[in-house]
Amino acid sequence: MEPGARRLGVEEELLLVDPDDGRPLGLSGAVRDTGEAGDELDGEMRAEQVETGSTPHHEADALAADLVARRRTALDAAGTQGAVVAGLATSPVAPDPLAPPPGRYGRILERFGPIASEQLTNGQHVHVEIASREEGVGVLDRIGPWLPVLRALSANSPFWRDDDTNHASYRSLVWNRWPSAGPTPVFGSPAAYDATVAAMIATGTVLDEGMVYFDARLAASFPTVEVRVADVAGEVEEAVVVALLARALVDTAARAWAAGEPAPSSPVEALRLAHWRAARSGCVPGHDAEAGVLVDPRTGRASGADTVVAALLEHVDTALGADRERVREGCARVLAGGTGAAHQRRVFADAGGHAGDGVRAVALDAAARCAPR
Repeated sequence: MEPGARRLGVEEELLLVDPDDGRPLGLSGAVRDTGEAGDELDGEMRAEQVETGSTPHHEADALAADLVARRRTALDAAGTQGAVVAGLATSPVAPDPLAPPPGRYGRILERFGPIASEQLTNGQHVHVEIASREEGVGVLDRIGPWLPVLRALSANSPFWRDDDTNHASYRSLVWNRWPSAGPTPVFGSPAAYDATVAAMIATGTVLDEGMVYFDARLAASFPTVEVRVADVAGEVEEAVVVALLARALVDTAARAWAAGEPAPSSPVEALRLAHWRAARSGCVPGHDAEAGVLVDPRTGRASGADTVVAALLEHVDTALGADRERVREGCARVLAGGTGAAHQRRVFADAGGHAGDGVRAVALDAAARCAPR
C-alpha cells in the first residue's frame, strides 16, 4: 500500500463529570439513551464512562472532523443529564464506589474484584486496516518495541483519586493489573496467535476473547490491528497525531514483513519495563529525576525522550507520507511540554496545588477542552 492508504479509525473512552465540581457521574445509561446518542455511544464497565467510535478514514482531516463531531454528540447527550464529558484517562477526583453492573461486566467484577471495580480508566484505541490476518500478525510481531513511545507521547493521567501519582500515565499501571494485559512475544503466524488466545481462554481466567487485553491485537470484528496503549487525549488534534503514528507503525511493519525482514527479538520482560518507563516518565522533563527518560527500541537502553521520539519519527518517516509535518509538529509540541499530563499538572499548580481545588480545576479544564464549540 502507498503511504497513508490504510484506513484508520479511533475509539475514545470519555469521562462523564459534574460541570460544577468535576466529580465523575455514573450516568452512562441515561446518556446513551438520549435521543440519537445511543446509536453513537457505547458503555464501559463503569457508568462514569462513554465510548465513541469513528468510521474508517484515509485522511487525517476527515478523522479529526469525525472525532470532533462524536465528542460533541457525547457532550450534547451528557448535557441533557446535567453532565459534561472530559478527555481524561483517569479521574483526578475520586469517584463513588462502583455499583455492581449487570451481565458480563458483573461477572468480571465478581471474578476480579478491585481490579475491575477500580478500573475507571479511559484509553484511545486505534484501528488500522490490514490486508490479511497473516499481515496482521506480521505487524504485531514488529511494532511491540515502539509501542512504549506511543504510550509516552499520549500520557494524560498523572492524577488518581485526588493525588498526583508521580506518573505521566497512571492509567497504564491501573490497566496492566489485568492478568491478560501487556506486550506480547513474536507469534510468527495466525495459527500461533490463535493458539495463544485459546490457551488463555482455556485457563478459565478470562471470560472470553474480549478480555484478551494485549497492547496490540487483531480485532475480532474488523480487518484491523488494534493498538491499545494510548491514553485518551485531552484534545482531538492530540488524538489524531497518535492515530497517524500508529498507522505509520503498522504500515512500516507490514512492509518489513512483506520484505521478509526478521521480527525484532525483544524479550517480553524488557518490553514490560519499557512500558513502565514510558508510563512513569512521559516525554518531557518533570518535577523529578525520573521524568523525560524512555527506553530506546534500537538499543534497549535508557535515553532521553527527545532522542527516542526522533528515532520513532525516523523509523516511520516513509509511511507518514503527507502527514509527516503534521505529526512532527505534534511531537514537537509534546516535547516542548505539551503532553496531557504536563498540562494537567500546570492547571493543578495554577489552582493552588491543593488536592481539593486543584483536582477539581483539572477535571473542569479537561471538560472545557474536550469538544469546544
